[in-house]
Amino acid sequence: MIAQIDFAYIRTRPWKLWSRLVSYALFEGRPLTTRGRWINPLVFAHFSLERRLPVLRKVEKPVFILGTGRSGTTILGIVLSMHRDVGFLNEPKALWHAVYPKEDLMGSYSRDDARYRLFEEDASHVVKKTAHRIFGAYLSATFSRRVLDKYPELIFRVPFVKAIFPDAKFLLLTRNGWDTCHSIENWSGRLGQQLKNETHDWWGVNKRKWNLLTEEIVPEHPDLAPHVQQMRGWTKQTDMAAIEWIVTMREGLSLLKNFPGEVLRVHYETLCMEPQETIKKIIRFLELPEDDEQFLEYAKSALQPAPTKEPFELNQLIEQPFKKTMFDLGYV
Repeated sequence: MIAQIDFAYIRTRPWKLWSRLVSYALFEGRPLTTRGRWINPLVFAHFSLERRLPVLRKVEKPVFILGTGRSGTTILGIVLSMHRDVGFLNEPKALWHAVYPKEDLMGSYSRDDARYRLFEEDASHVVKKTAHRIFGAYLSATFSRRVLDKYPELIFRVPFVKAIFPDAKFLLLTRNGWDTCHSIENWSGRLGQQLKNETHDWWGVNKRKWNLLTEEIVPEHPDLAPHVQQMRGWTKQTDMAAIEWIVTMREGLSLLKNFPGEVLRVHYETLCMEPQETIKKIIRFLELPEDDEQFLEYAKSALQPAPTKEPFELNQLIEQPFKKTMFDLGYV
């Protein structure tokens, strides 16, 4: 689906088509393993122009969807994008690369050094100014009041984001670890590519994202750190996905503890089983108008329970950390 829209989306609110196409063509960029990468020079030329413009619209209470990829973050973003006030950016990594060039974990736009974590001190005056100008231009171009940005890896950059947007709100989406890891494995199997001497898959260019994860994030966890050297040589997709899921979910639990008024946990399973009730809770948290019945009806039709997957054999080095994280999240 181009820009993650289908006929049901268009039928529900035809004018939302403009917002999604503008997001897709001018702000999100095309990362590795996707078609249409020829558009990226145009996207970055567009950003270069916006850096020179004044802020076209004030960015107020932006919303960021956090979590692990393949945990339902896209469908949550699509559903929330149907709200009349919301403009939705689906993993606008090109935009963030224009804001802070060392953020590219995948190697989609640069092969220079990158960092998984970003901190408050990384948000310089120039970074803040660039972010507000580009996000403000996005709101203006899509006629939106609030921006919704789905970029799961921002979970490791919340202090950085808060330094840029102090009034930001965060949605932490959690999903059963077995299901998430199966989905990541399937994604790499479907979309992974071998181009000359490079592998492009879930883990970026030649495991760039995996290498950064094991260098920066995994050593922070006492039960995982002793095995870092072995992990760097791993190739089994489900084991690698399990590591990403563990450290990401632990980061999310830490955020819930440290920023209770700014981070809302959304259970993927509950979202699909009780869509309208869950979406209403999200809308109240985000301080969006609740009188949008068309939006609520779309949520009810778009969100359907997904079949659960069977557990798989885990590397014995991470079996206990995985199961403990499942327990800590309430999955028995």
